[in-house]
Amino acid sequence: MLGNEREKIRHLLVIQDQKGRRTIPLQETTYSLGRHSANTIVLTSRSVSMQHAILLRVTVPETDQYGFQIIDGNYKGKGSTNGLFVNGTKCFSHNLRHCDIIAFGNNQAQAKYYAISNLSEQAFSEFCDVEDLSDFLSEQASYANPFQTLAIDPTFEAASESALARLASFPELIPNPIIEMDFEGKVTYLNPAATLKFPKLREIGTKHPILTGLLSAVKNLEKNSFVREVEVGTEVFEQSVLYLPESDLIRTFIIRDITEQKQVTAELHQRDRLLQAVAEAANYLLGEMNYETGIDLALAVLGEAAKADRTYLFQNHLHPDTGEIAVSLRFEWTQSFIEPTQHHWQNQPYQASELARWYTVLSSGQAISGLTQNFPVAEQEFLIRDGIQSLLLVPLRLENEFWGYLGLADCTFERHWSKHEESTLLTLAASITGARQRQQAEEKIRYQALHDVLTGLPNRLLFNEMLGKTLSNAIRNGESLAVIFLDLDRFKVINDTLGHTLGDQLLQSVAQRLKDSLRKGDTVARWGGDEFIILLPRVSNIEEITQVAQRILQMLEDAFHLQGHELYVSASLGIALLDHNSPDAEILIQHADAALYHAKDQGRNNYQFYSVSLNAKNPELLTLEKSLRYALERKEFSVYYQPRVNIATEQITGMEALLRWQHPEMGLVAPNVFIPLAEESGLIIPIGEWVLRTACSQNKIWQDAGLPPLMIAVNFSLKQFRQPNLLETIAQILEQTGLEPHFLELEITESTVIEDLNFTIMVLHELQQMGVHISIDDFGIGHSSLSRIQLLPLHNLKIDKSFVQDLTHDIKVAHIIKAIVSLGHSLGLKLIAEGVEKKEELEFLKSINCEDVQGFLFYRPLSAQKATEILEGKRPTL
Repeated sequence: MLGNEREKIRHLLVIQDQKGRRTIPLQETTYSLGRHSANTIVLTSRSVSMQHAILLRVTVPETDQYGFQIIDGNYKGKGSTNGLFVNGTKCFSHNLRHCDIIAFGNNQAQAKYYAISNLSEQAFSEFCDVEDLSDFLSEQASYANPFQTLAIDPTFEAASESALARLASFPELIPNPIIEMDFEGKVTYLNPAATLKFPKLREIGTKHPILTGLLSAVKNLEKNSFVREVEVGTEVFEQSVLYLPESDLIRTFIIRDITEQKQVTAELHQRDRLLQAVAEAANYLLGEMNYETGIDLALAVLGEAAKADRTYLFQNHLHPDTGEIAVSLRFEWTQSFIEPTQHHWQNQPYQASELARWYTVLSSGQAISGLTQNFPVAEQEFLIRDGIQSLLLVPLRLENEFWGYLGLADCTFERHWSKHEESTLLTLAASITGARQRQQAEEKIRYQALHDVLTGLPNRLLFNEMLGKTLSNAIRNGESLAVIFLDLDRFKVINDTLGHTLGDQLLQSVAQRLKDSLRKGDTVARWGGDEFIILLPRVSNIEEITQVAQRILQMLEDAFHLQGHELYVSASLGIALLDHNSPDAEILIQHADAALYHAKDQGRNNYQFYSVSLNAKNPELLTLEKSLRYALERKEFSVYYQPRVNIATEQITGMEALLRWQHPEMGLVAPNVFIPLAEESGLIIPIGEWVLRTACSQNKIWQDAGLPPLMIAVNFSLKQFRQPNLLETIAQILEQTGLEPHFLELEITESTVIEDLNFTIMVLHELQQMGVHISIDDFGIGHSSLSRIQLLPLHNLKIDKSFVQDLTHDIKVAHIIKAIVSLGHSLGLKLIAEGVEKKEELEFLKSINCEDVQGFLFYRPLSAQKATEILEGKRPTL
C-alpha cells in the first residue's frame, strides 16, 4: 500500500434523523444543511430549520491538511430557529474535531463527525457502509497501525468569529486554487482548492512551477498584476498574479486549466501543418515531371510536417529468385540524425521475413499503427534494428490492387499516432497512387510513341534518337558504326493472298528472328511496312558487319509455320558505314536505303554496301520511290473518272478510271513519274488491284443509285497483265463488288500484247468468257501488226491522243486516223479517240464515223463526287 494513501485524512459525517442513519463522505468545499430539499445535506425533522447550518472546509495553517467548521444559519447570516449544539453546547460556529456530536435544535436530528487516517481506500469504502462505526473503529484499532485522530489547534485563525466572513468568502469556497506568498518566498495561504490541486506546493515552495519566477517578475512590474501560462507536469494553467503592496504579499489565482485547450490548439496546428504538407506534396507529385523526384519531395515535406524521424514508401513485387510476393523499400526520407535503412529492406519475402501479418492487414485496406513494444516479437526485431519506437503504415492501392504501403516512423519517442495523422497519410497515399497512375500512363504513351505496336520493336522515332546518341559517342571515341536497311522480299504477295492477320504474324516472327541474330548491344527497329532498320555500334571491321548480314539471311532461310501454312521469305539488305561519305545520321540512313535498292536490283536475297556510285540515281527519285511504298497504306491514292462520250448521241457511255497520287509533301505527283516507279518496284500489282476494286465498286454504286449503266475502263500494265493470278483476282473483285463482268473493260497496250502473243491470246479468251471487255490502249504507237490484232478477242480500239492532237495541222496524221477507224470497223471494233480538246478535232472524228471520244473538250478527269453529279445531270455539257 502506498504511504501517501494512508497519510490522507478522510472526513465523514454520520447523520441520524427520522429517515434513519446514513454516512456522508465530506469531499466538497462547502455544504448546506437543513430541512429544505435544495440543501446539500437534507435533515428530516420538524425541529430543523429550512436552512439550518453551513459546513465549510478550512485549511489548517502551516500544513497541507484541512478540517471543517460548522456555522449556524444560512449564507446570508440568518441563524436557525432552534439553534446549533455541538457536544451539548449551543454555539454560533465550531471547528469540528474527531467524534464531535452535532444536534440541530433537539436530538431528533443529529450528526457525528469523524476525521480518520491510516486507512486504505478499500477500508474507507467499507467504513462508509458499516452499521456500527464504534465496533469497526475498535476492530481496526487492534491493528499495528491504529486510526489516528486529527487534532486541530483551537487558536488558529478560523476559530475566531471575526474570521468567519473570510471562511465563507470567495477564496475558501471557489474551486479555483488561490495561493499567497510573502517576499521571502514563504507560502502564507492556500485555499482548499489549492491544497487539493497542488499538495506538495508548500513543501516545494518557490521551486514549484506555480511560484517559480514570481518574486523576480513582481519586482519588475509596471502594474500590480499580470497573467501568465504555467506548466505543472502534463497540465497547463492560466495563472493570474496580483501584487498586494499594502501587505507585501503576492496572490496568485489559477484562472483555469487550459491543458485541453492547449492540446486542441496543438492538434489544430499540427492538423494545419499536415494539411498544408499534403497540399504541398500533391503539388510536387503533380508538377514534378520526374516521378521519383516528386516522391522524394513529397516524403520530405510530410516527414517535416509530421515531425517524424522517417517516412517510407514500400513497393510489392515478385522476388527475383523465388518468384514469391516480396517487398522492397523504394523511397525513404529521414531526419539528418537518423541513419537510412533502405539496404535493410530489399527483396523481403512476406512469409519468410515474418511479415505475413503486415501483408494480410494492409492488403485488406487497414492501417498498422502502434508502439514497437506492442508488435509481435518477430516484427519487433526488424523495428528495433532500425531504432524505431513507433510505426504507422497505410496501404497503397492501384486499380484495386495492393501494390505497396506508405509509412511514418518515430525513433525518438513512443508516439501514439492520431487518427488525423493516419488520415493524412492515407490522403498522401492517394496522391502518390494518382502520380503512379500518371507515370504508368506516361510510360505507356511514351512506349507506344517510341515502339511499333505490332512487333514491340523500337519505331523510327526511337531509332533516330538512339542513332543520334550512338553517333555522338562513336565520333567522340573515334569508333565506327553501321546502319543496315532490310526489306522483306515477296512479303506483299503473302500479305495480299493470305490476309493481313497472317502477314502481321509473319512480321512478328521475323522481328523475333532478327533480334536473335544480332550481337549484344545491337538494335533492330521497324521502319514501316515490311522494312526494318538495324544499328550496329562499335564495329571495328567489315567482317563483323558481314557476319551479321549473313546471319540475318541465313535465319530467314528456315520456313515460318503460321496458321497451318509453311511460308518462306527472303530479305534485301543495304549497309552504310560511318565515314566521310556518310558523316551524319540522315545521310547514313539515306545511303543504307540506296544500298538496299541496289540489293534489290541485284536480284534480292542479298546484302550490298553503299558506294558513291549508287548516288548516280536521282536522290529525289529515290525519295519518291520510298514514299510510293507507303502511299497505298497511307491512303494517298485516289481514283478519278474521265467520261467517254458518244459523238452522235452526246451521251456518256463509259468512264475511264485514272489513278492520282496526292503526296503529303510533294503535292500531286504526275502519273508519268510514279507509274514507271511502281512498275519497276513491283508495287504496280497491289496498286493496280486497288484501282480495279475501287473502280468496280464505284460503278456498282452508280448503278445501285439508279443511274444509267456504264462501262468502266481500267488500264492494265505489262506486269499486271502477266501476274500469275490475274484471272482469279479479277473474278474475285467482280464477285466482291457485285459488278457484272460486261460492265468492266480492261485496257492493255500494244506492247503488252506482243510481249508473249500466245499467253496474251489465252488470257484474253479467258476474260472474254468471263464477259469482260478488252480494249487496245494508245493504238497506233506500238509495233503490233494487223495479223496479230485480228487474232485477239477485242472490243475497242483507242486512238492515241498524239494522233488526235496533230490531225488538224498534219494531213498525214488525219489519213492515219481515218485508216485506223476503217481498220477497226472492218474487225468489228468500236473506235474511241483520246485527247480531244478542239471542236475541229471532234468534227473530223465525227466525219469518219469514230463512235466515242474522251478529252478536255468534254470533261477533265473528275473526282467520284463530281462524276456522280455529272451523271445525275444525264447529259454532258459541250
